[in-house]
Amino acid sequence: MISPYDVEDGVLTYRFYGRKNVAILGCPFNGGQARSGVETGPLHVLEHGLEEQLQSLDWTITSCKNLTFTPPASDPDEGKLKRPRFVSESTHKVASEVADIIKSGSFPLTIGGDHSLAIGTVSGVFSQFPDACLIWIDAHADINTPASTPSGNIHGCPVSFVMGLADPCPPQFEWVKPLLKANKLAYIGLRDVDSGEREILKKHNIAAYSMHHVDKFGIGKVVEMALERVNPDGSAPIHLSLDIDALDPQHAPATGTPVRGGLSLREACYICEALAETGNLVSMDIMECNPVLGIDERSVTSTISAACSLVRCAMGETLL
Repeated sequence: MISPYDVEDGVLTYRFYGRKNVAILGCPFNGGQARSGVETGPLHVLEHGLEEQLQSLDWTITSCKNLTFTPPASDPDEGKLKRPRFVSESTHKVASEVADIIKSGSFPLTIGGDHSLAIGTVSGVFSQFPDACLIWIDAHADINTPASTPSGNIHGCPVSFVMGLADPCPPQFEWVKPLLKANKLAYIGLRDVDSGEREILKKHNIAAYSMHHVDKFGIGKVVEMALERVNPDGSAPIHLSLDIDALDPQHAPATGTPVRGGLSLREACYICEALAETGNLVSMDIMECNPVLGIDERSVTSTISAACSLVRCAMGETLL
């Protein structure tokens, strides 16, 4: 097993960075879907003590800021797509911020907000690490195109944009470059996939592991298979984009599109631990915590606590 860090002067460092510097980017954004409340997720995660938790793992917080997103005065639908200008302008802003964080030598940790933000995070990461691969942990594939989307909500479409599958590309998103190749993408935890998305996954031979695969092979083997597909020689940087609804609702109920039969908290933590162990993790998103949708304080706390646990595991926390 490759060590996740080298030791230099007693300081633990991830392979693609120098010292353990992390920049936390809060993205209180809800424009990619219809439910309010997801924009409050970043604040709840930070108020749960995430900064202190990372510092306890010897990370230096180089910056911690919340971006601001202002809806345009007019934002008519573009075909089926809802709020395309708001999503495009906001994700373009995120892409620039993430790229700048990497240029500064820090690990970008993006806290959402809805998952349409991944248009920005993936664009920013892959602009700096062109040979990176993407591990997408989610109940949903989020690879609908503007033509296939049944809802028009762009949080169900980000992967299609960064792969260049939105053809023709809506004019609002012409800035998005098709930086992600099909052989550099792997899904884990799928269990609610639209028919159009199934066709896309099969057509492009994308590595996709549903909860059926987790049940059949176990989470350890699934992670191993996913990494063998997208990073066979173990040398490429890894971007992790994690939707909290990948977890079963008993562990993370305060989210917009919960689906029963998901990952246990322990399985999700293992994924993050295993990616950290590769030494190749260069960035992470944690998305779709919606405290407003918690039925009580306990459900909100369990969701936010789970999100923090997943971040800690990706940032080097181990059981022993």
